[in-house]
Amino acid sequence: MSAEYNDYVLTTSLEQGWMTSEQADQVRVVITANPQVAALDLMEEQQLLSAEQVEMLRNLIEQAGGGEAEVQDSSEVWSYLERAVEMGASDLHLGPDSPALVRIHGQLFPIDGAGARILDKEETEQLARSFLLFKQSTRVEEHGSFEFCYEVPELARFRTSVVRQRRGWESVFRVISSKIRTMDELGLPPVLKTLTRYHNGLVLVTGSVGSGKSTTLAAMVDHINKERKDHIITLEDPIEYVFIPAGCQVSQREIGSNSANFSTALRAALREDPDVIMVGEMRDLETISLAITASETGHLVLGTLHTSTAARTLDRLLDVFPIDQQAQIRTMVSESLRGIVCQQLIPRKDGKGRMLALEVLVNNPAVGNLIREAKTFMLPGVMQTGKKLGMKLMDDSLQELLDQGMITGEEAYRRAENKKDFATGLAGQL
Repeated sequence: MSAEYNDYVLTTSLEQGWMTSEQADQVRVVITANPQVAALDLMEEQQLLSAEQVEMLRNLIEQAGGGEAEVQDSSEVWSYLERAVEMGASDLHLGPDSPALVRIHGQLFPIDGAGARILDKEETEQLARSFLLFKQSTRVEEHGSFEFCYEVPELARFRTSVVRQRRGWESVFRVISSKIRTMDELGLPPVLKTLTRYHNGLVLVTGSVGSGKSTTLAAMVDHINKERKDHIITLEDPIEYVFIPAGCQVSQREIGSNSANFSTALRAALREDPDVIMVGEMRDLETISLAITASETGHLVLGTLHTSTAARTLDRLLDVFPIDQQAQIRTMVSESLRGIVCQQLIPRKDGKGRMLALEVLVNNPAVGNLIREAKTFMLPGVMQTGKKLGMKLMDDSLQELLDQGMITGEEAYRRAENKKDFATGLAGQL
């Protein structure tokens, strides 16, 4: 079997997040010693890939040239990615009519500094096609976008989005650390460890795009992985952090590659003897309904929403249901909810990174009663009195960072819920 064929199979499996670098290295050792062995046959025999993944690979190989698939030259993109990682960037943008940009501490800068060369639409399309598979390029042509996890061996994994916009093709890469940081390394409060120790119920991590939800969720899942002897299933779009089984068996499924959507994947997961289920995003009524049901039937469910406070999270969660079902759902959530963590990443005052601000809600009888009675607007008062349980309001977290001199009054004012409390300090800065 040709080296090009085997390289194509392994590269594709890594890019799709179907296997780890360690597993790919093990396959390479075997096929190097046995040149007649095809990588895909070996991976299928050793059950490193699912039947669905094997079939998808065979289709891709056929489309790309019947077993002698051409691997395109993506060295220029890799060069950009290497530099972005070296600079400590969180994101890389390769878009038309713009220089290559990196996001550092929340702000975009040209990767080559002032006066950087502008990329034209032909270049950005060529750059995108250089790392996309044929089927992925076709998806962009037909649907206008494609999202997946891209891996550069020995560098990093990247959450990648390729879109066809008005001026041409644009690629955006979010750097994913290969190392899953612990909850202690992230500075997360001890109450979050308490939330991971439940064997059933619902835990939600919320915040805007880029607020670090995935990093927090990964730390919580890995904490469970190391502390317990359970079966963890993650449903992600795309797979970001790769979990190496420690005490737990960890099954990771990518939406789009391994399942059609979150609701289908979650329904299937419930038949796979799970103890813990991580839902990358609870987007629709069916997914939210299944997640609540799972949390009530002996599973710990961790999920995310794009909301900024605990009260808004509950409103968003419950308002997706028809009016005639909301009373029942409120009762179910009041009993199954374990906690809500809302977070923001705020630029440091000294410009050397970003600080994490957290709002934490822990369910107790008072919280459950407010949920049942549809009085979520009263939750801040209960959270103020629940500090001994680990509860904290976002404004209190912002005030702590402001008092420590870690963030500016302007940032605190802009992100606060009760802006009047921060207006005096802001006026003093201006």
